[in-house]
Amino acid sequence: MSEPTSMTYLERAARVKLMIFDVDGVLTDGSLHYGADGEALKTFNVQDGLGIKLIQEAGIQTAIISARTSPQVIRRAADLGISHLHQGGHDKLTPFNALLHKTGLTAEQVGFIGDDVVDLPILKRVGFAVAVPNGRQAVLACAHHTTVAFGGKGAVREVCEMLMHAQGSYERVMAQFLV
Repeated sequence: MSEPTSMTYLERAARVKLMIFDVDGVLTDGSLHYGADGEALKTFNVQDGLGIKLIQEAGIQTAIISARTSPQVIRRAADLGISHLHQGGHDKLTPFNALLHKTGLTAEQVGFIGDDVVDLPILKRVGFAVAVPNGRQAVLACAHHTTVAFGGKGAVREVCEMLMHAQGSYERVMAQFLV
């Protein structure tokens, strides 16, 4: 991280143009439930989903980079209008770098929320690194901010609202609901 360490997490959040989400342990609580046919099932939080839609409305691009491959994640990303999706493989840095190239953004303009060691290469590069409170110690140690809520239990919504507050778009985006 090349930015000054004196920067607050809200100052970092104010610069985010692209927010990237891990899946297992962040968009879900990390549990895998296996159906009778052996298919792994995931549970997503609807409030987190609305948070993602709201930051998109605020002008922040969204992406998912996940080590696991799952048809449920493809469906969830489509439902939420997340156009940048990469699944499969513990090397998350390669798709991250490709995403920077594709969007023309710098790492300092990107936020990432993760929970486990496979997320560290990205967390160490982005301008706004976020961890969930039950993340691995190494992840918590390099995060600029740790959410109060756990993964799959509102952590993503918390970050989305923080981004909108930091960027001054919260009232504008929420006005449609508060009439």
